[in-house]
Amino acid sequence: MSDDLQQRIHDAIANPKNIGEMENADSVGTVGSPDCGDMLRMWVKFKEKDGKKVIDRATFQTFGCETAIAVASVATELIAGKTIDEALSMSGEDLSAPLGALPPMKIHCAQLVEGALRSALAPQPEPAKPAYPPAARAGAHGRTLHHSDADRVRDWSSGSLPVSAGTTAIEQNFQWPRRSPELSW
Repeated sequence: MSDDLQQRIHDAIANPKNIGEMENADSVGTVGSPDCGDMLRMWVKFKEKDGKKVIDRATFQTFGCETAIAVASVATELIAGKTIDEALSMSGEDLSAPLGALPPMKIHCAQLVEGALRSALAPQPEPAKPAYPPAARAGAHGRTLHHSDADRVRDWSSGSLPVSAGTTAIEQNFQWPRRSPELSW
């Protein structure tokens, strides 16, 4: 990484913006990267402005590297005031632009932030009813068998991910920290 990029990342993590859980958020999105183990959760609050629903504020928590923290910090600043469609049209490259061009090995950090944003803003489809009885989904010890990554992400983000085939050790053991009254974000 260039010295200039390292300095911008250092500055962003030395004074991160919008870090921490948001109470009464209108939407929450969570993603994880199996490649590096990073996980990111983003909270979004909306407001009405000129008859349009716009992002009032966004916050984040991450279990990730410095670059993921820096990208999430600048991204939450960039999306404030944007409509859902405007924010959804932003790529990971757009969200990390204030930091400068990321090296190839760090592009996944911007994609992680983009994924959390999309997860928070994209309409959630109605869950499909299984074509087989619920008992057929139960595996050994009554655990639910997951048939797609989408099921795993949805279950993981709701905090109900069971230990099942294909679940990574990070997903099994990760606990999002709860904000204590003594800490101010």
